[in-house]
Amino acid sequence: MGWFVTLATFLVNEILSEPAYLIGIITAVGLIAMKKSTGQIIGGAIKATLGFLLIGAGAGLVTASLDPLGTMIQGVTGAHGVIPTNEAIVGIAQDQFGSRVAWLMILGFVVSLLLARFTPLRYVFLTGHHMLFMATLLTVVLANGGRSTVAVVAVGGVLLGIMLVAMPAFAHPWTKRVTGSDTVAIGHFGTAGYIVAGATGRVVGKRSRSTEEMKLPEGLRFLRDSMVATALSMLLIYLVMAVLLLVKEGQETAFKAFATGTGTVATGTGNYLMQSVMQGLQFGIAVAVILFGVRTILGELVPAFQGIAQKVVPGALPALDAPIVFPYAQNAVLIGFISSFTGGLIGLALLTWIFNPAFGLALVLPGLVPHFFTGGAAGVYGNATGGRRGAVVGAFLNGLLITFLPALLLKVLGAFGDQNTTFGDADFGWFGALIGNAGKAGGAAGLVIIVLLGLAVLGGAILVQKRVVDTGWDPGAARDALMPRESVAAPAEAGTTTAAYAKIPPPAGAPAPPPAA
Repeated sequence: MGWFVTLATFLVNEILSEPAYLIGIITAVGLIAMKKSTGQIIGGAIKATLGFLLIGAGAGLVTASLDPLGTMIQGVTGAHGVIPTNEAIVGIAQDQFGSRVAWLMILGFVVSLLLARFTPLRYVFLTGHHMLFMATLLTVVLANGGRSTVAVVAVGGVLLGIMLVAMPAFAHPWTKRVTGSDTVAIGHFGTAGYIVAGATGRVVGKRSRSTEEMKLPEGLRFLRDSMVATALSMLLIYLVMAVLLLVKEGQETAFKAFATGTGTVATGTGNYLMQSVMQGLQFGIAVAVILFGVRTILGELVPAFQGIAQKVVPGALPALDAPIVFPYAQNAVLIGFISSFTGGLIGLALLTWIFNPAFGLALVLPGLVPHFFTGGAAGVYGNATGGRRGAVVGAFLNGLLITFLPALLLKVLGAFGDQNTTFGDADFGWFGALIGNAGKAGGAAGLVIIVLLGLAVLGGAILVQKRVVDTGWDPGAARDALMPRESVAAPAEAGTTTAAYAKIPPPAGAPAPPPAA
């Protein structure tokens, strides 16, 4: 019998507690369920495992890149500053919470399938990296109170399952307005920003023409590449902070800013500035490594999940990543990104001058990754209900949301609140802050309050599904009454062109939109 105990201990301690192995095993199980060949099963499991290890490697690069920036922000402002990047904070959290995140993610997906099968919320969330991000957030927030692994995984799994079906339902009236059909849902945790943008468009843009009738400068097209935009923005942020630190503290202090890890003290002003340039580029590389790891995992894991879902919830709507809406209003993507980033800058100024001194909120610097994806999608939603004004104002408000919500979230992340990065998209902010503050009640009472909040979200989503989605409410009907349908630019297919200018192609890997009904 001793051999059995030894084997069980080995499996639990050396395999099932190692998240990279666990992800590989789950991928293999899904591929087996889909009746894939032996070679496909083995190859898929190994690729998923390697992808998870890549995330950890990228996390080390992110940490090394952000340490000097935190030092400079502290020296210039006297306040803690962060740049929200989901991939970065998730990578950092894997060392401490990896196995719990993996189990919570698996349980959450199972719960979401059951909810999709037995409630009116027939959505299957297939944006795997956001599933991973939300699982990590819930693990960190719930574990912050010292709760057991079982409690964290069980309660977090239920909350994740609820969010995976509830958020697509809340956004679906607006998504149908964007796509013109009922064949796909949005599965992305920037949903609060998209709803705000769509609602804002209804208010401000009833007579505003579509963004797709505009001619945009060709010189801005490079910003659609998120890796380039991320590296460029970090390079500029590093340079600005380096100059400010040099002016405020002088050469002796400033030149030591990069003397962390393998870095060295700058030998002169030119060397100091070029070190800041290199650190900005290193951050871009680090995020690219993490993104590659995430894509490697999801290239194998999502098809396995999708195959299982099709058997459990036939006929459910797939809830897909934010870029699914990009081809419907491609000018709105760029307008939304710029407007959201502007909102982030205004939000940073408000944090610096008012909310940090008054409430101790951290300074949240605009992160290009969240502003590009959520700002671009918010622009599309705002345009669908309010044309150009809706795209600009709606995305601007999204930029404010993803500036202030991360600042509030940092208050409930415990030790992770001291990192120089955090979760960036709107739903991570409001839901994480809500759960974290509820959990401060402590013990069983805190868990009960948390579960009740989750059930309230579920109940609200079911109500929206029955009273709004199923009744066919169109949030853009009022605008259509004032502006005939034919004067609104029809959604363009990816890769098409107009006589005026070339359309922006959707990001690599973005699924093509289904044909309009």
